[in-house]
Amino acid sequence: MDKKTNIKAYSAAIFFSVLVGFSFLGIKTCVPLANSLQILVHRYNFAFLALLLLLALRIARLDLRGKPKKNLILTAGFYVGFMVLQVIGLYFSSSIEGSIIFAIVPIIAQIIASVFLGEKATVWQNVFVCLSVVSLIIMIILGSSSVEFHISGIILLILSSISMAVSNVFMRYVRDQYKPIEISAAIIIGGCAVFNFAFFVYAIFSGNLHTYFEPFQHTEFIIATAYLGVGCILLSAQLMSYLLSKMAAVKATIFGNVSTAISIVAGVLVLGEPLRAYHIICTVLIIAGVIGLSFSGNKKSADEKKEEEDAISISDGK
Repeated sequence: MDKKTNIKAYSAAIFFSVLVGFSFLGIKTCVPLANSLQILVHRYNFAFLALLLLLALRIARLDLRGKPKKNLILTAGFYVGFMVLQVIGLYFSSSIEGSIIFAIVPIIAQIIASVFLGEKATVWQNVFVCLSVVSLIIMIILGSSSVEFHISGIILLILSSISMAVSNVFMRYVRDQYKPIEISAAIIIGGCAVFNFAFFVYAIFSGNLHTYFEPFQHTEFIIATAYLGVGCILLSAQLMSYLLSKMAAVKATIFGNVSTAISIVAGVLVLGEPLRAYHIICTVLIIAGVIGLSFSGNKKSADEKKEEEDAISISDGK
C-alpha cells in the first residue's frame, strides 16, 4: 500500500476497534431487557433499516450484475454462521470461554489464509500474533473470578471462531469482485432473515409471539440496539471488508483482539470497574503485538516472487 492508503486503512482499523470495543456497553444495556435472540433480531433489524436508508438516499449503491453470487453468499453465510454458533455456544458455556476462544481467531485466519490465499507469515509475524493473542487470553483469565470449561460450549465456540476466520478470508478473497458495501449488505440481509425466522419459529412454538416488540418499551434498549445494529454490524462489516481489501487477513483480523481489549479497559473507565496492573501490562502487550505485526512484511509467495522476477526481466529487456 502507498502511504495515503496505509493511513486510511489503519485509521479504519482503529475506528473498527473502537466501535466494536464499546459494543459491550450496548449489550450490557440490552441483556436485562431482552433475551439473546431478541437482541440479535433487533440488531439486524436496525442494520437493515440503515442499509435501506443508505440505498434510498443513494449514498450507497449495489451492483451485483455479472458477479459470482456463490462467493458472496459463502462470505455472508460464514459471518452469520459465526453469530449463530456463538449465541448457541454461549448458551452452553460462559462469556469468559467465548472471549478466550474468540481471541484465537487471528491464528485460525492466518492458517486458512496461508492455505487458500498463499499469505505466508514470517517468523516475526507469528511471534507478534502470539504475543497479542496470549496477552488477551491472560487478561481475560486474570479478570475472571473463575474459569470453568464446558465441552459442548467449547466445541460450538471453536466452530464459531473458525466460521468467523473463514468469513474474513472470504472477504479478502472476493475483494476484487465486490465492494465493501455489497459484502455488508449480504451479511445484513442474510442475518436479518435468519434471526427473524428463528425468532418467529421459537415464538410460535413457545407462544411468545407477542414479545417481539416488548423490549421497545424501554428507550435505552432502542438506543443500544440501534448502536449495535448500525455501528457494530453495518459499519463494522463495512470497515472489516475495507481492511481485508487492503491488508493481509491476519493483519486485519488481529484488530478484533484490540476491540476485546478496549471493551475490558472501557469497563474500567466507563463502569468504574477496578483497574489492575495486568490491565495496563496486557493492553500494552496486545497493542505492541498489533503494531509489530503491522510493520512486519509478509513472506512473499512463489507466485509473487515469480511475478517480481518477470517484471524485472521485462524491465531489463527494455
